[in-house]
This record gives sequence, structure tokens and C-alpha cells, in this order.
Amino acid sequence: MATIGYARVSTEEQNLDAQIDALNQRCDKVFTEKISSRKGARPELQKCLEYLRPGDVLVVTKLDRLARGLKELIQLVDDLKTREIGFCSIDDRIETETPQGKFFFHVFGAVAEFERDLIRERTKTALDAARARGRVGGRPHKMTRDKMETISRLLESGADPAIVAEQLGVAKSTLYRYFPRGKASNKIPL
Repeated sequence: MATIGYARVSTEEQNLDAQIDALNQRCDKVFTEKISSRKGARPELQKCLEYLRPGDVLVVTKLDRLARGLKELIQLVDDLKTREIGFCSIDDRIETETPQGKFFFHVFGAVAEFERDLIRERTKTALDAARARGRVGGRPHKMTRDKMETISRLLESGADPAIVAEQLGVAKSTLYRYFPRGKASNKIPL
């Protein structure tokens, strides 16, 4: 079992020394990074996570050094738990190996699940309201009524369906869906 530390500061001007000193007292190996968590990719964190093995413990000085927000923090810790890796935040006094630490993350997990459910519920409500007003989501149809009428006239005049589709910017399969066998019909479906 190894204890692996991760230290991060947001800018080149900031100093990692205090974090490194605290982590060196507890850790076998420390990964360091000078990058804003808002930048997206954090290569040293990625290396650190890949380095960890079952039974290891990931240690940070504070929770905000590891994650951008609660959702990401819970995902990271949940991933560690799945991989049988412990977690410790020194300043926040959280250790997932202790009963208090496990409770803490169960509460955070419940809050995150509640947040996901609220987002899902709000999204469903908004979509239902939009549908009630006649709005339909998704990409707009390429085949408009004007295009249908133009295609119908061109096909009646004997034009090649493949050329008609290309000229009007619709896929041949779309044209054939509306005009089976590449023939115009009396009814325009739209």
C-alpha cells in the first residue's frame, strides 16, 4: 500500500512549497502541477490517478486542489472507491478509510444525486412545456415544403433523382424516403 500525494496551484507565480511539505510528511510519492483547474486537462493529476493501485491512498492538502467543484470531486472519489483506493484531505480532515470520512462522502454523494435528479426534473419540465407550445426539439428538417414542391416538379419533368438531391442539398436517401422509386406523387407529405 502506497500513499500518493497530489499538489496543485493555479498559476506559475503561486508556490507549491507548503503543499509539498505537508504531503511529504505523509506520502511515498508526490505529483505536482501548476495549472488552473479551469483549464480542463491536468496531465499530472491524470498521471497520478493512473499511478494509483488498489490499496493505495490519494492525499491532497485541500479538496479544492483536486477538483473544480462538488460534482467532479464526488466523481473522482467514487472512481477511487470503485478502484479500491482510499482518499485523504489533510486540511479538511477527511479520510475515506474512517467511519466519519465514509459518512462525509455518503452525504456528498446523496447531495450530488439529489442535484442530478433536480436537473433531470427541470429539463423534463422545460421540454414538456416547450412541446405543449408546439416546439419540437432536434435538428430542423432538411426537407422543407418548398424543397418538396421543387423536387416534385423536377422529378415530374424527368430529372435524375441523384442530381436533384445533390442540387438541393439533401441526401439521396432523404429524397427516396419522401419520393419512393424517385417518382413525384400527387401528395406532398409536409
